Amino acid sequence: MKFLPLVIANLKRHKLRTLLTTLSVTLALFLFASLRSVVTTLSAGSEVSSASRMVVQNSTAFVIPLPMSYANRLSSVPHVKAVTWANWFGGKYGDGKKFFAQFAIDPASYLAMYPEIQVAEDQKQAFLKERAAAIIGEGLVRSFGWKVGDNITLQGTIFPGDWTFTVRGIYHATLKEYGDDQFMFHYDYLYEKYPDRVTPGWFIMQIDDPTAAPGVAKTIDDQFRNSNAPTKTGTEKAFASGFASMWGNVKLLMSTIGMAVVFAILLVTANAMMMNQRERTSEVAVMKTVGFSDRRVFGLIIIEAAVISLTGALLGLGAAALLPIVTGFGQGGFLPGFHVTIGTMLFGIAVALLLTIASGVFPAWQAARLPVVQALRRVE
Repeated sequence: MKFLPLVIANLKRHKLRTLLTTLSVTLALFLFASLRSVVTTLSAGSEVSSASRMVVQNSTAFVIPLPMSYANRLSSVPHVKAVTWANWFGGKYGDGKKFFAQFAIDPASYLAMYPEIQVAEDQKQAFLKERAAAIIGEGLVRSFGWKVGDNITLQGTIFPGDWTFTVRGIYHATLKEYGDDQFMFHYDYLYEKYPDRVTPGWFIMQIDDPTAAPGVAKTIDDQFRNSNAPTKTGTEKAFASGFASMWGNVKLLMSTIGMAVVFAILLVTANAMMMNQRERTSEVAVMKTVGFSDRRVFGLIIIEAAVISLTGALLGLGAAALLPIVTGFGQGGFLPGFHVTIGTMLFGIAVALLLTIASGVFPAWQAARLPVVQALRRVE
């Protein structure tokens, strides 16, 4: 600790260079943590899916609906305890800048299927009894200030026209990965306006034994294989992972970009440290003359690199952790539950330590091996 003032003094020698180098590390770790958090959030979204729920969709494409008649046939499949269904609505509210998911659902069976959606009993009953009623997540209350009893008009895109709903309930999501910005209303309300177009987009099934899922999936897909609407059945986890795969190999893309940024900043930091060491050749020689050992000189330069890297890392990782809190990002949209995990923070610290070693070892080694007589010749 007694040499800390010397380290600080050396860092202050070129304040602008030190500041810019630190900010470069800050930006690198911020981008690294943010991009990695996209991957961990997508993974968490599929991991929290229930092992006892399965999803049936059209094998051709998720956007192609299935016949309503499938509901009764699915109910008769062994191990299937309950069946519900939903349909994507795709409307917009106001100027459409704030995205939120809207689903037409079979109210009673859907809410029974998803205990993650908690609604006060009186609000639940009001929702069930009124065809034009809707329940909304707490995130929509924060975004728009809606409350129970409000009339909300959405502009349909897939199903054109103005659709007015009355908010009868506000749900709380017990799992943040589930999201609290969904808008759900009666499937029948959608069907009565477009009876020739509306059929379930997908079915959700509750099974009594998660280990029976492969057999259930095969039975269902075999049953509808030669129909006009063949099916693709899988666990809810596989269904959730399918959404991530629609983005391509997100994990590889995000990881590659993050590491590329860190590598670029490594070069910047190493260059700054080497410039700093070259400019201090005479000073290092004087330090050795007055008794500083090669090991101590090496250690001082490594510490300087560590101060820059770790300060930048703490600022960058801290900014990434505050991102969902300050901006509200992660409270809904495509990445509900977005946050920087402890694992990502520790990974970021490890990257910063690696950055310290990679950027500081060579300049420190050069300084430690510097011949005193040769260096003193440069003193003016």
